[in-house]
Amino acid sequence: MQYGNGHDVVSRDLYGHANEQLPSEHVINDFPGKKGVALHREAIAKEHAALPLPNHIGIIMDGNGRWAVSRGLPRIAGHHAGVENVRRILRKSAEYGIKVLTIYAFSTENWRRPADEVSGLMRLLGVTIQRELKDLHKNGVRVVHSGRLDGINNHLQDQIRHAVEFTQHNERITLNVAFNYGGRAEILDAMRRALADGVAPDEMTEESFGRYLYTGGLPDPDLIIRTGGEWRLSNFMIWQAAYAEYYTTPTYWPEFDESELDKALLEFGMRERRFGRVLPPKS
Repeated sequence: MQYGNGHDVVSRDLYGHANEQLPSEHVINDFPGKKGVALHREAIAKEHAALPLPNHIGIIMDGNGRWAVSRGLPRIAGHHAGVENVRRILRKSAEYGIKVLTIYAFSTENWRRPADEVSGLMRLLGVTIQRELKDLHKNGVRVVHSGRLDGINNHLQDQIRHAVEFTQHNERITLNVAFNYGGRAEILDAMRRALADGVAPDEMTEESFGRYLYTGGLPDPDLIIRTGGEWRLSNFMIWQAAYAEYYTTPTYWPEFDESELDKALLEFGMRERRFGRVLPPKS
């Protein structure tokens, strides 16, 4: 699938077979950037002027497998549909001026899933990088990776490193792909790196420790969205999300469209973020 060329495109499945042709209205156009922020406030926040938008959204993309099973499809088909939806939500996030979108793509616990599903997820990431990287770069998307490369096959490791290096100077929006990621593993790895650098325990601060996390250099998430109806964090950004707002929805990830994102953003904008403080009463 290509961005914004106005032509019909052919999407391919995990095995390289052509799917049915997609009409041009499904093609993702170039990200309009700041224009989308105005559209958001006009369309959604008309009655709630100046509602804040998050700088960083983290999404636990749950429900892909259940979405597929409910349609009589193999679970991997749900993950494929989930990738298609990442494009849609990434584009909309960029339109709204959101600076970082983190997607929880594969956890350290997901290795316990059936071997064919795990291998399918590995293949899916590789196919997606190969297919999308040039268009992501063209549209100003910076790709970063959070997680352990150990355990991932060497070819996929090289693809991930190339995607990060190829897009490192882009500034429109950062797509942080949490793949082979676990929050506890991240904290453990950060501690090990700090010790390897000779940092004394009494010299460590929250700020300095944060630089050793996979997400070092990125702002903490303001909003964590979980699709699929569950009410747990599932080892996702457990350090960074200390003051994040949480939003859950029963909608499965492949069906979490732009209107669902708007609901989450409106809910976020109407919350009062106190960060442990007592705010003065509103006049």
